Amino acid sequence: MKMNDMDPTLSVVIPIYNERETWRSVVDRVAGVATPGLEREIILVDDASTDGTREALVAWDQAPTVPRARVLFHEANRGKGAAVRTGFAATTGEFVIVQDADLEYDPVDYPNLLAPLLAGEADVVLGSRFAAGDNPQGHRANYAANRFLTGLSNLTTGLKLTDMETCYKVLRREVLMEVLPKLQQNRFGFEPEIVARLARLKARIVERPISYNPRSQAEGKKIGLRDGLSAIACIFRYGWFAR
Repeated sequence: MKMNDMDPTLSVVIPIYNERETWRSVVDRVAGVATPGLEREIILVDDASTDGTREALVAWDQAPTVPRARVLFHEANRGKGAAVRTGFAATTGEFVIVQDADLEYDPVDYPNLLAPLLAGEADVVLGSRFAAGDNPQGHRANYAANRFLTGLSNLTTGLKLTDMETCYKVLRREVLMEVLPKLQQNRFGFEPEIVARLARLKARIVERPISYNPRSQAEGKKIGLRDGLSAIACIFRYGWFAR
């Protein structure tokens, strides 16, 4: 029997919006990281980019430079949450991870994130930028906002997370398929929503520390005040009010 008939698969979902300068590097890093015992598929979702990213992805998709990689396209910009849901629905792997396309998160952390799942110790692993201590990683305003939102989320879910807003969420397929039909948020409200829904499923959630290379608004960071206010509303909507 062939190796890829036996090994489970890690599905990597990469939502992309206007990341012309970084998406290729991210794909190369994802393809290059070692995950022994796991096959890999990569699903990129372009959320109607307007900076040339879409055209580059169209050309790349015709002759991808890594195996088991493909691109899905939104015809209109719908938001990160919508792009992630599109990617989730297309996955086939036993394990699924979300990977941003902006180089803030490094796939070198995959083995550490996957370890609790492969050992049967968790259903969901979140990569925490703050689990190793209280040293701010990133711009102080964003750090403070993340800690506030995580604390508020914990109050409504009963969890004890350090970084609810993290990009790195790794899920067993069974848990993903249970939560996917319920997800509603199209933008960054996706983060508190999926955490609240996973908590209500009583999924076994653990955190693992990760590295983080933050960028500023001037460098292309897309989350802003509007998204912070939306996150607060989603925390209460899917946490407290859904009880």
